[in-house]
Amino acid sequence: MINRLYIDLETLPDLRLGARERIAETISAPASMSKPETIAKWEAEQKPAAVELAWRKTSFDGGKGKIAVIGWATNDDDAQSEFSEKDWATSAGEVGTIKSFFVGVDKWLANARASGNSVRPQLIGHNLVAFDLRFLWRRCVVLGIKPPHWLPVNPKPWDDVVYDTMTAWAGLKDHVSMDSICESLGIPLKGSEFTEGQEPITGATVWDAVRDGRIADAATYCRADVTRTRAMHRRMAFID
Repeated sequence: MINRLYIDLETLPDLRLGARERIAETISAPASMSKPETIAKWEAEQKPAAVELAWRKTSFDGGKGKIAVIGWATNDDDAQSEFSEKDWATSAGEVGTIKSFFVGVDKWLANARASGNSVRPQLIGHNLVAFDLRFLWRRCVVLGIKPPHWLPVNPKPWDDVVYDTMTAWAGLKDHVSMDSICESLGIPLKGSEFTEGQEPITGATVWDAVRDGRIADAATYCRADVTRTRAMHRRMAFID
């Protein structure tokens, strides 16, 4: 039996003190601008938005951003999530989130071994190899957390220890969104997990939701992505 571990991360931009200011120092007016008044106008009217965009993009960099939620599911079990309700902005909160995930998976594997199944888990996710695994490993390095033996450090998309639904669908050189695959396969799209009257969350608005006190909703979104990933994987792998 293959032990399958489905995972998904929700990440936040760089929350370290002075992060925006450091980014602002690296952003300047386009080289085509030469007049001082034109540059001053750009800095007053357009630079703040450019800085904000660049800062938000640090949520893709495991050396700068941080993990808010880890969603995961084992085999056919319900999806669950790890996150810190109150301390999400602190290193302690992030450490607790990561360690809770590792402990949960370790317990699952221990139970599997007790049942005579000692196969190393196959990790499954969307854009898993290029993003989730790399981001998680970098956060472990930054925070001083030794990754468990079952976490692949630098797998290739075709390795047996991983299954990346994005590369399985699009190939090694292309990218495809989860929603695009779900639409093709008739799987409920992102946002369908929220009831009428609830404001849906997308990957682009996770920071806004967490900042506004909706980290529990971000966890709901993350668990739903895990469920979507499992549905995609089962269709692609022709699992009954």
